[in-house]
Amino acid sequence: MELDPDALAALRAEYELGGLDEADLAPDPLAQFSLWFDQARGGGLVEANAMVLGTVAADGTPASRTVLLKGVDDGFVFFTNYTSRKGSELAADPRCTLLFGWYPLQRQVRVEGTATQVTREETESYFATRPRDSQLGAWASPQSEEVGSREELDAGYAAVVERFGDGPVFAPPHWGGYRVVPSSVEFWQGRRGRMHDRLVYRRTPQGWTIHRLAP
Repeated sequence: MELDPDALAALRAEYELGGLDEADLAPDPLAQFSLWFDQARGGGLVEANAMVLGTVAADGTPASRTVLLKGVDDGFVFFTNYTSRKGSELAADPRCTLLFGWYPLQRQVRVEGTATQVTREETESYFATRPRDSQLGAWASPQSEEVGSREELDAGYAAVVERFGDGPVFAPPHWGGYRVVPSSVEFWQGRRGRMHDRLVYRRTPQGWTIHRLAP
């Protein structure tokens, strides 16, 4: 498939919303991330908390999928089914990557780190804030497993609705959160001529260091 000339011209549009200097950065990458995240949300980006999670299977096969950031403290927190493909891969190898693509702002953030499960108390606290339909879905969906049809999924959901009735829905034992504690965080800001700014924080025993990378 070939792109038409107008589409190609749009792809070649210059990055010219600004730059990123070392002096602009907070000493801590999580503080810097929070600043950019607030700007992304304030800029009206749809689901600014969407991030691509990268994992690796035991045989070395890489995989990626979009999950939603639900908190930032000493790491990046998201929730999922522990028995899903991502859960199984993180159990075997907790090293992972995150990517935030805030393209209207000509920015992206890349994270490399290690995922650990959050406490059960954290999971239950967050689960209680979810819409009821999402709570029921966490029980109904055997995430990442093959199913025979849409009707099979709908029947499973209906069974869960009947099971809980009008009562409270608690977090399934196979469902919970992960906290990705970063070892490096890269902030990317587009610049004219593809001479982009790439500044990366790297964790050392003495604290965080900041380095500039070639675009």
